[in-house]
Amino acid sequence: MAVLVTGGAGFIGSHVADALLGAGYEVVVLDDLSTGSEKNVPPGAIFERGDLRDGAFLDRVFERHAIDVITHQAAQTSVSVSTREPVRDAHINILGSLELLDRALRNRVERFVFASTGGAIYGEVAEGRRAQLDWTPRPISPYACSKLAFETYLNAHAVTHGLNAYILRYANVYGPRQDPHGEAGVVAIFSQRLRDGVPLRVNARRESGDDGCVRDYVYVGDVVQANLVAVAGERPPGTVHVGTGVGTSTRELAEALKVRSGSASALEYGPPRAGDVERSVLEPDDHPERGDLTPLAAGLAETYAFFAER
Repeated sequence: MAVLVTGGAGFIGSHVADALLGAGYEVVVLDDLSTGSEKNVPPGAIFERGDLRDGAFLDRVFERHAIDVITHQAAQTSVSVSTREPVRDAHINILGSLELLDRALRNRVERFVFASTGGAIYGEVAEGRRAQLDWTPRPISPYACSKLAFETYLNAHAVTHGLNAYILRYANVYGPRQDPHGEAGVVAIFSQRLRDGVPLRVNARRESGDDGCVRDYVYVGDVVQANLVAVAGERPPGTVHVGTGVGTSTRELAEALKVRSGSASALEYGPPRAGDVERSVLEPDDHPERGDLTPLAAGLAETYAFFAER
């Protein structure tokens, strides 16, 4: 069975591609390398470099490869970028995804797995609560809006065309290979800065100097497992959360990483960022195939070790 992994040269996509190869699938990686690196494409995968928005390029990919399943990880992933450049965000996350969906239908792809967002799609999650799958989404950033828009298209196509659509609403994913130089991925950013001995910046939840926003941090290995279950069709199509149900503030995260690294890096405090929700925690999926989740301490240790050894 051949699986197309979009964004397979990036952080999450490359881990998914690795695991699929290990499970015996033929893997085709599609990436434009705008944020990913060809070094992340695992040996044994076929690499196709190009842009999802280029329909002619996609036609060539599907002519060359008999794709059975798609796991769609490629995206513009920064809330801050989406707030500054909402048109660019929509072009990539909506129009690019629709070009891919069109080819999936034309070529009778068996399953379509979509990496959506649980961390941004619900808006504010009140203290002491965890977002439930049956909650009405209330996105407050263009990034969350674009993810929700494509979810809606995907669900409509599932009804109209019988497509087996799997929507994975990720919490805040972290782990090795995450880009420490962008505006998203605070664990990677903090790990790199700790390695370099420079201060860590805590963006405020409400006022500069507070503990920062609260997030549900999920290790990339657990995200990979959710993708493997969906790719194999080991559960019915539909929408699931990929998170832990545990909230951690930015300051708590910084202090935990400082302990792990032994660094004396200072903490700096900044104002809230446009588009950021104050608190986002998901009710975790309880499907038996999910497996045990990685504790935050263990995941942070793996992540910091990756950056320390680079």
